[in-house]
Amino acid sequence: MMFDLALDDHPSWLDLPGTTPRELSVARWHADADDGDDVLLDACSGPTLDVGCGPGRLVAALLGRRVQALGVDVSPVAVRRTTDRGGIAIRRSVFDPLPGEGRWQHVLLADGNIGIGGDPAALLRRVRELLLPSGTVVVEVEVPGSGLSVGQARVRTGGELGQWFPWAWSDAASVPADGFFLLWQKEKAGRWFACWERV
Repeated sequence: MMFDLALDDHPSWLDLPGTTPRELSVARWHADADDGDDVLLDACSGPTLDVGCGPGRLVAALLGRRVQALGVDVSPVAVRRTTDRGGIAIRRSVFDPLPGEGRWQHVLLADGNIGIGGDPAALLRRVRELLLPSGTVVVEVEVPGSGLSVGQARVRTGGELGQWFPWAWSDAASVPADGFFLLWQKEKAGRWFACWERV
């Protein structure tokens, strides 16, 4: 899987048809949580599921704050990287059965992971099943005014190209969050975030 090369710290880009390739934030994924990540971390006061956890910087940071956290990722490299830095992670899709369904206080969708599966509405319906009543989902979103785009993407690492897969990207105003109430959106360190509460 091409994402595995990125997760092993190789510079990589996300190709999106009709747009300039986006460089993936590989260095940030592998570093400790930074100022922008504090927005995500500060929003989590209880058991937190990090969906698409990558190398586990947020899981490790939450555990360092004594917040129970579990990473979920389809990549074995991501799971290994997370556990190597002292985090806890399982190799699984968010759409598979997961531990603690309906009992998580928070779900994180950082680093553009609202795009998982190419259908944000379906992803958030699944997230809603994972959360406690009044639980929250904290999402890293696009710059306001970007709208919602759904299409195909692939990872480019060096001269290698991965297979196309469904992906999506959205600003906060365009996220199809039925069954949720928008609590806030904010910018920090050039990144945008939003938080919805399950209703």
